[in-house]
Amino acid sequence: MTVMSYRQAINETLRAEMQRDDRVFLIGEEIGVFEGSYKITAGLLEEFGEQRVRDTPISEEGFTGAAIGAAMLGLRPVVELMTINFSLLALDQIVNHAAKIHGMFGGQRSVPMVIRTPGGGGQQLGATHSQNVELYYAFVPGLKVVAPSNPADAKALLLAAIRDDDPVLFLENLSLYNTRGDVPDDDVPAEIGRAAVTRPGSDLTVIGYSRMASLGLAVAEELAAREGIDAEVIDLRSLRPLDRETIVRSVRKTHAAVVLEDDWLTYGIGAEIAATISDGAFDQLDAPVRRVAMAEVPLPYAKSLESAALPSAGDVETAIRQTLAAVGRLR
Repeated sequence: MTVMSYRQAINETLRAEMQRDDRVFLIGEEIGVFEGSYKITAGLLEEFGEQRVRDTPISEEGFTGAAIGAAMLGLRPVVELMTINFSLLALDQIVNHAAKIHGMFGGQRSVPMVIRTPGGGGQQLGATHSQNVELYYAFVPGLKVVAPSNPADAKALLLAAIRDDDPVLFLENLSLYNTRGDVPDDDVPAEIGRAAVTRPGSDLTVIGYSRMASLGLAVAEELAAREGIDAEVIDLRSLRPLDRETIVRSVRKTHAAVVLEDDWLTYGIGAEIAATISDGAFDQLDAPVRRVAMAEVPLPYAKSLESAALPSAGDVETAIRQTLAAVGRLR
């Protein structure tokens, strides 16, 4: 194990995969000379050169389409979109081409590419630069969507994404880049579509992904230490495919659930999880599924308003307490 940051885990994984497989190349805005807006690609241009670390014009649709073509011809591009907000400019390429080519060509062509992109609020970047719009992609057949919450999963899921023969959207939350944790020294990829039970428990199930999986775990550990509340925490890790089996198995055991997401409540990922629980564990539920999400507003720029709009540790704790009170388990 080596302790490193989320940012470093991604950087070192990109380097290792480029060393391992000369079909892997990087493409995106300012990823070469500038080393990326968040320094994820630091040092890679110097090591691998301009053919494999390709700076592009400001044209998300253009360079995403170029990467799709390269993937169809046997390369394994890793696209960096400066922010998931800008992925909307490449929506046609991602949804109508990358996701559909394998099926429309009768399996004769694959699109083995990764689209890395950060999102999330809390950085005072304004409403158009602070969104999590993974829902746009998680419901599209033909795409895989992963969202690591810690450095170890950032490495393992990126390994899996680069080696996968399908297009994978790799979601990074801006608030996670400086977080640190143990990362295995091996190069074993994660299984895309497999959630992780990051904390076993019996009182209720807390389900989240990306930043909210990390926040949910922190709140659960604090409540356990302070009050003996025993929450089971599930980190989804993958939004498509979704590990419904792990979710349902946990809720059948704990009989209650709180779902966390760093996005708007209406039509959100949390709604799909709640439907999954209703379908697979309805008779085992002792209380309605509670959901924690951000306020349904374009995210404000002012720090005080931005903080108020985003889901917080206090919001998570309140939802846990309300759920336990409803089933008579609040100690």
